[in-house]
Amino acid sequence: MTENAIAIAMVFIGLFLIGGIFSLAKQGLKIGAVICAIGAAMAITAGVMWW
Repeated sequence: MTENAIAIAMVFIGLFLIGGIFSLAKQGLKIGAVICAIGAAMAITAGVMWW
């Protein structure tokens, strides 16, 4: 896998987790939403820095 493919995968994972934030917040699971937000921030940051 090239470096750009890994970076794109990390950004995609981050966007997927952002969707999880909205889903968990709708269900009232705020702690889960916070954990998802942390994971999304780390994944997107890793993707951007990897690029």
